[in-house]
Amino acid sequence: MQNAHMSALETKHADLDARIAQENQRPHPDDALVSRLKKQKLRIKEAIIGI
Repeated sequence: MQNAHMSALETKHADLDARIAQENQRPHPDDALVSRLKKQKLRIKEAIIGI
């Protein structure tokens, strides 16, 4: 069960990383969106480390 949770967190972390990269590729990235995505990514990373 814990491995499935860890895998889900890692997948979400990778998805957020891809979304951040995609947004940063735009001519005028939405800085507020990038900031929110980075905060979400950090919370997930902290959850992964805490498990």
